Amino acid sequence: MTATERRGAISLAGIYALRMLGLFLILPVFALYAEHLQGVTPMLVGVAIGAYGLTQALLQIPFGMLSDRIGRKPVIVGGLIVFAIGSVVAALSDSIYGVIAGRALQGSGAIAAAVMALAADLTREEQRTKAMALIGMSIGAAFLLALVLGPVFNHWIGVPGIFWLTAVLALAGVGVALFLVPRPKACHLHRDAEAVAGQFGRVLSDAGLLRLDFGILTLHMTITSVFLAMPLVLRDILGMPGVNHWKVYLPVLLASVAAMVPFIILAEKRRMMKEVFLGAILVMALAQLGFYFLHQSLAGLVIAMLVFFTAFNLLEAVLPSMVSKVAPAQSKGTALGVYSTSQFAGAFIGGAFGGWMHGAYGLGGVFLFGAGAAVLWLLVASGMSRPGNLKTHLLHVGPLGEDESRALAMRLKAAPGVAEAVVVAEEGVAYLKVDPERFDPAALDEFSVAGA
Repeated sequence: MTATERRGAISLAGIYALRMLGLFLILPVFALYAEHLQGVTPMLVGVAIGAYGLTQALLQIPFGMLSDRIGRKPVIVGGLIVFAIGSVVAALSDSIYGVIAGRALQGSGAIAAAVMALAADLTREEQRTKAMALIGMSIGAAFLLALVLGPVFNHWIGVPGIFWLTAVLALAGVGVALFLVPRPKACHLHRDAEAVAGQFGRVLSDAGLLRLDFGILTLHMTITSVFLAMPLVLRDILGMPGVNHWKVYLPVLLASVAAMVPFIILAEKRRMMKEVFLGAILVMALAQLGFYFLHQSLAGLVIAMLVFFTAFNLLEAVLPSMVSKVAPAQSKGTALGVYSTSQFAGAFIGGAFGGWMHGAYGLGGVFLFGAGAAVLWLLVASGMSRPGNLKTHLLHVGPLGEDESRALAMRLKAAPGVAEAVVVAEEGVAYLKVDPERFDPAALDEFSVAGA
């Protein structure tokens, strides 16, 4: 990576991490705080936790497309300001409805697609995967950090204080966007990183992609519902004060990250993606049954949590990789956009339905809800095809007519290691799906525009 690419990737990852840390900090503590709010019910607690997911799901793709028209930074800065306003609304509210409104406003600052588009503007194609991976790692780090810091901050400043802190974090993100993120030379449409209106039909009719979309929806539905119940189990059943909950979360999360690594190696290096994937879904279902049967014992609960988070982290890591492998070459950005929308929708559904299950059937009902959702996911995923070991490769071919584009696509597809080739004439770009073990980029140099 060049210095500009590295600066862009790190600063954008910082913006995303600040925003997601603000969203996640209340996850391990809100169920403890919300019982003191006016008008509260278990279902409304869940709606408040997941409300950001609904507005984020509805707005992130439209805002990404808006950034193609008015620029990336105005959308990112505007979204962070809306997020900060939502945080203030939640901080000042003494009713559950006010917090729901604030959380919905937080989600309305939907900058995910614009951040990814700006990352694509600032990086060359061969470096883009590294930038996206860094942003993805920042999200994971924010989630892990929030589960540990949330209980501590709740003890120090309370949940209203956490909302004020998230407003400050959002404004810090504005500063990063304005003063640290490089200005791109130009904003272009990147089919490998952005949603394209003409590709939605193809993506939404692809059974393999829809299975993965259902998977990420279920995964985030489950994690949201778990944290409606887990803080209450630790406090009310096991007698652990809220300020000490981090002492459970921290060792469990660290151990689960280490435990998932061998399974990622099996999936990616040994070509056992399907087996590892289905096994992780099954393990997640069993872990939630463990929550149901073992939550009266701290040792039993910790073991079940370790198993659950190992499966969760593993699935969170491999699902985007599977989407990239399955998506058609020119539809990767659109497929990832729909996938991300499904993820946020899952957070809202998990909050609403998990809260309803808590009110109707108690804490155990929440865990059974998650277990049942995982079993359904396992049934849906069992019909998946084995993912190929394919990656996306872009080639600048310059301006071409339609006939020339079709002819070039045929020649490119005949090259060793190229499984799919689509040439978009108006962009002068060829989108390829290649087998990295057989593909030699130098073999296509004759088709590339020098200096592109």
